[in-house]
Amino acid sequence: MSAPQKPSVLVVDDKENMRKLFSRILGDAYAVTEGADGAQALALLASREFDVVVTDIQMPGADGFAVLREVKRRAPDTEVVLVTAYASIPKAVEAIKEGAYDYLSKPFDPDEVALIVARALEQRRQRRAAAGLKARLAEAPAPHGLLGASAAMRGLHALLSQVAARDLTVLLTGETGTGKELAARAVHAESPRKAKPFVAVNCGALPAELVESELFGHAKGAFTGATVAKPGLFEEAHGGTLFLDEIGDLPLPVQVKLNRALQEKEVRRVGTTTPVKVDARVVAATHRDLAAEVAAGRFREDLYYRLNVVTVRLPALRERREDIPLLAMHFLARAGRPELEGFTPEALRALSSYAWPGNVRQLENAVARAAAVTQGARIGVDDLPPELGVSRTAEAPGAPAGRVPAEALAKLPYREAVDSARDAVSREYLSALMQEFGGNVTHAAERAGMERESLHRLLKRYGVRSDDFKRPE
Repeated sequence: MSAPQKPSVLVVDDKENMRKLFSRILGDAYAVTEGADGAQALALLASREFDVVVTDIQMPGADGFAVLREVKRRAPDTEVVLVTAYASIPKAVEAIKEGAYDYLSKPFDPDEVALIVARALEQRRQRRAAAGLKARLAEAPAPHGLLGASAAMRGLHALLSQVAARDLTVLLTGETGTGKELAARAVHAESPRKAKPFVAVNCGALPAELVESELFGHAKGAFTGATVAKPGLFEEAHGGTLFLDEIGDLPLPVQVKLNRALQEKEVRRVGTTTPVKVDARVVAATHRDLAAEVAAGRFREDLYYRLNVVTVRLPALRERREDIPLLAMHFLARAGRPELEGFTPEALRALSSYAWPGNVRQLENAVARAAAVTQGARIGVDDLPPELGVSRTAEAPGAPAGRVPAEALAKLPYREAVDSARDAVSREYLSALMQEFGGNVTHAAERAGMERESLHRLLKRYGVRSDDFKRPE
């Protein structure tokens, strides 16, 4: 078996000793190609694509800005790291505005070089993963809003299409939040009744004293407040589909009248004995076990069998985990923050491993919340709701704050485990540094042995706010 191909890095500098230094620092982990100047770099970029480009800013002829622009023109996903002397830092900051990933200020620490290049590579991987997920989302089947490419969802799509063509009563079962109303709308949209009304009602949300009136209508003067005659939902759905959500919550007396309406295809408005013929296909839904409700005497057996002509069960989200990244990306696109690129790999793993007792509806709410609070380009685990129990900075028994527990590290591939541990240590160090100096970045940078701007970038990268450590005056 051949060894995995190393990520490719192009190092561009007109000084040979600097190129060799970068090659020594990066050579073990990356396939390094050297460019003696900007012109040679442009020629190399015309012939192949690199994962990361590290280029000096000040070079004769084509400078680092020219290299940056050519990279972004040819391969926008390739990350560029600028190398500059301290006096040229404003130029490096300008380069970041033009699309560079980061900059290194001379003199630099070899560990800082390795870290920034590793981060740039991870940025590229995540951006490409997000692009791939968006492409999958665009291709994923989503008839009538029922998004999902898993085997469970493909089977559901096929079954709903078959059921829609036959004018039978349908009972949709499944946990709360699995999309039963979307399934009902799919049945209606693919049926011969699609040009007629689709009327939906949540039986559990209707006051008990108004359920009968809402379903069957009432005559003028039938009760206090009935100033005019009003048709019920069965009549409103005439020729189309009536969706009775949470039908297990119907009071028993109304169940009797509903059963008769389904049998006779007619209703009697409250306050009158005159029957009204209705032609509405009924699609009912419940999260309850109706067979158990019948056994307990809470649901009529005759109505249960009349509804249970065709039963379609919607799978819980935990039964189709492979759809979770697609759904999360779909909900992110609807969150009103188009600048967000997607999710970090850790966040996607956390979303995919959670049980989601509230199913798709809970996932939608979780993504909307994360999109609202995140400060980064991608949603990370710290942005996810606390009930997921995956906060990267949560304190674990026996571990320092922010440290990833050993048992969690053991479940990750080596590279990801090292990155996670390094993230935690960096965050701990920066928090301790800010605590020591009361949020004073200038003094903290002196202690850390780095430029103030470099410390600012690290604080932002690891989500440590200096203002949180400022002492009252």
